[in-house]
Amino acid sequence: MKIIAAIDIMDGKCVRLTQGNFGSVKVYDEDPVDMAKKFEDADLENIHIVDLDGAQQGAVVNWQTVEDIRANTALRIDFGGGVKTTEDVEALLDLNIDRINVGSVAVREPEKFVGWIDRFGSDNFILSTDVKGNEIKVNGWQEQTGITIFDIIKQYEPTGIKHVTCTDISADGTLAGPNFALYKKLLNRFPGMKFTASGGVSSMEDLENLKYIGVYGVIIGKAIYEGKIPLSQLAAFNR
Repeated sequence: MKIIAAIDIMDGKCVRLTQGNFGSVKVYDEDPVDMAKKFEDADLENIHIVDLDGAQQGAVVNWQTVEDIRANTALRIDFGGGVKTTEDVEALLDLNIDRINVGSVAVREPEKFVGWIDRFGSDNFILSTDVKGNEIKVNGWQEQTGITIFDIIKQYEPTGIKHVTCTDISADGTLAGPNFALYKKLLNRFPGMKFTASGGVSSMEDLENLKYIGVYGVIIGKAIYEGKIPLSQLAAFNR
């Protein structure tokens, strides 16, 4: 199981939200580039960058920060937040971003997303599913869709996409534990998909349980920033 450290960016700073609420932003002192270097120094290999400004505004905003992280680390980067155009996709791939998270476009403009998969290859993308209950929410978790996570995965299964990140909005930023039941259902229903769990991780026990049920990866944010899980333990687990 891959350990993926989270860097959420707003106004060029590292922040964390609670349950996707932009009114509950907690700003951390660490510069995003310095934080990425710290993850790399701790022998982590993967980071998940979210441009929260981009997610809200519907266009990538924090380009310079992403470029600086790419230029100053050898981390494998997956990126999301405001990716809406083919030009965005091209620019991110030109930066050697390893995978691009696509959420809102996958729901609202499926033909566009299928076109991206056909043109650039399915392995360059992650189907990003942010859920409350089983329902997908989009545009920075602000809009309901009436579409379930099971529906959207079934829709894109024929495209060959394999990577799916599932963020449980109700658990995100709460340190209250992951939604194990949801991940078990997803793994049982879609055994060919590589699921990354996101939301609620607060302990090494959570990681052990996620590894046991068979998720491909786990995104960890607040538990690192709040000192609940030391980086040294994550690096050891990653091996």
